[in-house]
Amino acid sequence: MGSLEKVDIAGKLDRITEYYHPHIAGELNGQHVKLAKLKGPFVWHSHQHEDEMFLVVKGELRDGDITLRAGEFLIVPRGVEHMPVADEEVHLMLFEPAGTLNTGDVRNELTVDDPGRI
Repeated sequence: MGSLEKVDIAGKLDRITEYYHPHIAGELNGQHVKLAKLKGPFVWHSHQHEDEMFLVVKGELRDGDITLRAGEFLIVPRGVEHMPVADEEVHLMLFEPAGTLNTGDVRNELTVDDPGRI
């Protein structure tokens, strides 16, 4: 039987120094809860086998024609091409199946194979 553990989202985000480098903050039912900071454009990509959810904690994020502000989330269905863009720094929480690659079907300098835990 596991134990209960409170997570300080803001405190963990304060420790993140790289943009577009997700960190695992929790795990449940085969899903990772990841935290990341974003700034600038990411890369057009899709995830052929995974849905993912973006929850904006701080800032404003665009993905295509959709703008997300703090407290809003977006579910990106598997197979849908998308490219997050943050004009200013954004703090983000992601929910996605464990093992989901941040750049999906694209491999480049932004690909994080092992996001590590924070």
